[in-house]
Parts: sequence; C-alpha cells; structure tokens
Amino acid sequence: MFVPAPYRQPAASWMVDILRGNPLALMVSNGPADTSPYATHLPVIQDPAMTWEWSRDLSGASLLGHMNRANPHWKALADGDRVLLTFTGPHAYVSPTVYQITPAAPTWDFTSVHVHGIIRKLETEAAAEETLEIVRSTVTAFESEFGDDWDMSDSQDYFRKILPAVGGFRIEVTGAEGMFKLSQEQDPHVRERVRESFAAQDSSRHREAAALMNRLPPPGCPLAAA
Repeated sequence: MFVPAPYRQPAASWMVDILRGNPLALMVSNGPADTSPYATHLPVIQDPAMTWEWSRDLSGASLLGHMNRANPHWKALADGDRVLLTFTGPHAYVSPTVYQITPAAPTWDFTSVHVHGIIRKLETEAAAEETLEIVRSTVTAFESEFGDDWDMSDSQDYFRKILPAVGGFRIEVTGAEGMFKLSQEQDPHVRERVRESFAAQDSSRHREAAALMNRLPPPGCPLAAA
C-alpha cells in the first residue's frame, strides 16, 4: 500500500486499534496462474496466547481466523502461502464546502491497515481441537467487545457439529502498513473545520474519524516511534 509520509500511523497502537475495532478483514491471496486473486471477508482476532508487545510494523504477531471449507479460496490456499489482510477503519467524504476556501477539491478521508503474513492451515484431525479453540476465542473476543457477553456453554455440542465445515488458520505476521488519511495536508484551521464537521454527523464512522483526528500529533511534530 502506498502511504504518503503525512498519512503514516503515529504509532503501532493506531494499527492495532484498527485491527481490534474493525476485525472483519478481507483476506487476499494469489489464485492459480492466469486467474484473478482470491478475496474473502472473514473475522480475524489476535491470538490470545500472544503475550509479547506489538512491534512497530506488527511483524511477529499472531492472528487467528476461520473460513468455510466449501469456499474455493480455502481449497486454493496451501500451508505457508503468503496472504494479505486488509482492515478498514473510520472513513468519510469531505465536501469542499467544509473548507470554506476556493479553489478546493473534494476528497475522502479514510483509515486502513494492510497486514502481510504467512498462513498456517489447521487441516489434520489433531488440529480439530485447535480450530474449535479458535471459534471459542473468536466468540469470547467479539462478545466482550461488540456483544452482550453471551454464554456459549450450551452451544458446545453445536460448535462440534459444524466444526467439520470450518477451516481454522493462524497468520504469522511479517509486516504491516497503516494509512491514516485525516486531512493532515490541510492548514490547521481547515483541518479543524473538517474535524468539527465529522464530529457533528450522526454517523458513527464520521464521529470515529473525528476522534482519531483529535489524537493526531500537532502539525510539525515528528511521528511517535511506537
């Protein structure tokens, strides 16, 4: 992903926040020769066993996910293949009317993280329990963050019933880039008008973009080291 210098993440924590807050990733990998790449939307979480700190480019991290085994993408993936996961964060259209200057041009402010990694497919019978644990960990992560702390205890038999159709995997992260395009190229007073416009909208993604703009380092400050 091409990331102009003004739009680079101030710290690794910004990318981690996008991964955790927007966990429905788009996984992309190469298909057979002379075919289009495969792309599948799927939920991805941080490996609960990961106790070490995130690096600046997220390399060394471990992510977990699962895919329908009937998906041709699953069948095309080989253990050890390189994959790309894209996560999309807050984004919003910026009308030139907000700038209150002429000439001007509209744009779209957005946030995105591209994670590169190596996939490890859980294919063997022995890996079934690990796949089941990925499903449980995914439920736990999402219920605590987005749900109502649903108790999955009474659904364990159902989980085991559908498990043969579930392809569990882990991603060994080799690197990542974050794009945080939040009107940094504008003069401070213009950027503030954009932020105020976002904050005044009913849309949650507009307000989330405004909150990120509040966290940006002041103009002229170097980006944090992580």
